[in-house]
Amino acid sequence: MSNETGGELDLQAILKKAEQQTDFPDVPLDEFTPPTYEEWKEACIALLKGAPFEKKMYTKTYEGITFDPMYFRKDTEDILPKDSFPGMDDFLRGAQPSGYLGKPWGIAQACDETMPAENNELLRHEQEKGSTIYHIKLDSASLKAQDVRTAAAPGDEGVSVTTLDDMHTLLSGLKLDRYPLYLYAGESALPMLSLFAGALKASGQDLAKVRGIIGADPLGELTANGKNSKAVSSLYDEMAQCAKWAISNAPGVRTVFVRSDVYSRGGANDVQESAYTLATAVAYLRAMLERGLSIEEAAGQIMFGFSMGANFFLQIAKLRALRPLWSQIVEAFGGSKEAQRMHIHARPALFFKTVYDPYVNMLRNTTEIFSGVVGGVDSFESSPFDEPIRKGDEFSRRIARNVQIILQEEFGLLQPIDPAGGSWAVETLTKQMKEKVWAEFQVIEGRGGMLKALQEGYPQGEIATVLAARFKASETRKDRIVGNNMYPNMTETLLDPRPEDMAENKKQRTAQVEEYLADIDEAFKAEKLAALKNAASVEAAIEAAQAGATTAEIAAAFAGETGEEVTAIAPHRWSERFEALRKLTEDYKAKHNDNVKIFLANMGPIPQHKARADFTTGFLQVGAFEVLGNNGFPTVDEAAKAAKESGADAVVICSTDATYPEIVPELAPKLHEALPNATVFLAGAAPKDLLETYNEAGIDEYISVKANCYKILQLLQQKKGMIA
Repeated sequence: MSNETGGELDLQAILKKAEQQTDFPDVPLDEFTPPTYEEWKEACIALLKGAPFEKKMYTKTYEGITFDPMYFRKDTEDILPKDSFPGMDDFLRGAQPSGYLGKPWGIAQACDETMPAENNELLRHEQEKGSTIYHIKLDSASLKAQDVRTAAAPGDEGVSVTTLDDMHTLLSGLKLDRYPLYLYAGESALPMLSLFAGALKASGQDLAKVRGIIGADPLGELTANGKNSKAVSSLYDEMAQCAKWAISNAPGVRTVFVRSDVYSRGGANDVQESAYTLATAVAYLRAMLERGLSIEEAAGQIMFGFSMGANFFLQIAKLRALRPLWSQIVEAFGGSKEAQRMHIHARPALFFKTVYDPYVNMLRNTTEIFSGVVGGVDSFESSPFDEPIRKGDEFSRRIARNVQIILQEEFGLLQPIDPAGGSWAVETLTKQMKEKVWAEFQVIEGRGGMLKALQEGYPQGEIATVLAARFKASETRKDRIVGNNMYPNMTETLLDPRPEDMAENKKQRTAQVEEYLADIDEAFKAEKLAALKNAASVEAAIEAAQAGATTAEIAAAFAGETGEEVTAIAPHRWSERFEALRKLTEDYKAKHNDNVKIFLANMGPIPQHKARADFTTGFLQVGAFEVLGNNGFPTVDEAAKAAKESGADAVVICSTDATYPEIVPELAPKLHEALPNATVFLAGAAPKDLLETYNEAGIDEYISVKANCYKILQLLQQKKGMIA
């Protein structure tokens, strides 16, 4: 591009001139008449073409909140945060005054390689590629402080850690003075904290410079597993010991990690997830206060972990509601403004991820990260898209990590401070979430706190009710799960789960542990373990770890009564039932070289039957069935003849409501005669005045937007013999 003199256009000069301009012409907008709500509503009703406005334009959520079609300032004037600022008051508008401008949210990609050395490489690789937090994920045995030599599946969900040497290998070369470290430790932080501190002391590092969390969540583990290794009171003793030690020796390290995962994965709605997590945190506050910590110390030890779900605006409202509620709670305990500040770590909700069409998980994760950022998280773990199937690989981890980097560096999400502030919709939803979460929190408190509520089975029952509602909504496809109950990819090949050889894992890890323990002075270790039993302190645990004690030995040295038992909340995913149904078909097809065959009795020319035929095809392909299409039949006899030749297991009559009264009474009996064992469907819902007529003619089921997709597909599987 050239200017008038033929020289190159000075773009920078133009931009600078534009920035300096302050005098802008007045642009009148009086030619536009703002529409009234009634005018807008009338236009909507016209577009709905008879569908009821109240039913179509108001969206009910699992939280008992209804989304309005429009929000207005006059209705939200009293709740707009006009005199509140981010980082101040009750922290509704954010935990920090400058938002992410001074401190971006932390990128905490979980590292889950089985071997400590390999996980160390992954931790360093993640940091080099953009992660700003070292996030270590332990396997199931390590979370339970179980010796890998007795573990059933070493490395099943993360890294295997049993000894001080394992921890030293895991932490080798990490820049712990520059980047925080996150490690969820299970029911007690003591075993992992003692290994961590022992390894750093042995390498001469300054614990006072370390930041992050090595955190426990005993009630969360109790809820997930149904039982802990010790009574909750004993685990509270260990929690208080760890907190006191961290305050004195590693003030940048928190030791309590209150996580909502167990409720979210159980199918809880956002109100339940939030209320039960807050109630758990309050139980920990009380436990630490009873054991000699101040409210400042106890609150300062707690980090929260929340799952970001599928409802975008409710996730924003959830985080904005939680901060003032926690502020209110800590204030009631006498905590200062700083103690009231909530530290939130978040991750995408695994409940909403799928095994089929898993690449859609990338989109789901992205919207969930976005909602978390707008809501004001302090750090975020973006899970790989293949998380429901396997541990991530270089590709899936890179995609997950880069989503956060792109949002920070290219989408400019570090710039707005409280981007949702003042939004009429979000402020309204935030108020509704605050009220509902507080009400449910008070129910738990009224039952004597979270432990007693769990023992009574109250949270479990409430979550089970919501889970059942979610499954029902997925069955009828009211909740659309792309690639699963809607729009299935019939050419899809499932991702390789890449199962690890657990026997080989155990063999390698056992050899590593025993090689290290071979040089241990057993008498000295026994002496330190005896001292640990007597002292029951973190310092004694560190000394035992340095003497060669394993996590199992350290955990056992802290005496505890038999643990409570509660009904566990099992993990689920919203798509799991459809995945199992489709897998059943695919396995049957592979074994028998056969499938459920559906013949479409398309009546009339293509424009007459196409809409219903396309809908029916998508409906039935959810079960991975074979749908036999055609261009339509001019007569019922031709349709019946073609159906018989197909040998199909089911037939679906596809045409229009206007032609069905003439077609169905004649065609349905002929189809039953041609295929005596076949199920005959009608595409569409029968009018009430014709339902009896169609049923008497031989229509067995109806395929429509109101039909229960799951039950219909299951019925066809049963008739085929796929289900015993």
